[in-house]
Amino acid sequence: QMRLVASGGGSVQPGGSLRLSCTAYGFSLDYYAVGWFRQAPGKEQEGVGCINIEGDRPQYPASARNRFTISRDNARNTVYLEVSGLERGDAALYSCAADTSSPNLRRQCVVRSQEYDLWGQGTQVTVSA
Repeated sequence: QMRLVASGGGSVQPGGSLRLSCTAYGFSLDYYAVGWFRQAPGKEQEGVGCINIEGDRPQYPASARNRFTISRDNARNTVYLEVSGLERGDAALYSCAADTSSPNLRRQCVVRSQEYDLWGQGTQVTVSA
């Protein structure tokens, strides 16, 4: 069974950093673009970035460009999201998703939830002093 598991969330102080992991089980993540999204209570889901198959052209919305970094380690079947300078507004449920409808599609990834069809369960990030 193909599934994604997001992990690494927790409680962090403002200004701190965190690295979230998105690990694939039951399939190889090498062939798919992966996106990261977050949703805070009472707010709409927003994309924070994505990474293409080759891992060399991550894309970020303007709001995430300076503090968010996405990378992938195909040997570990995992994509990472690193967030630095955490702010209270970063508190949310962070989810990863893969575009399994387009295997081995070598193009720039898109930070739009409709592009992704396999979703992980999410990992909670809390920011508090």
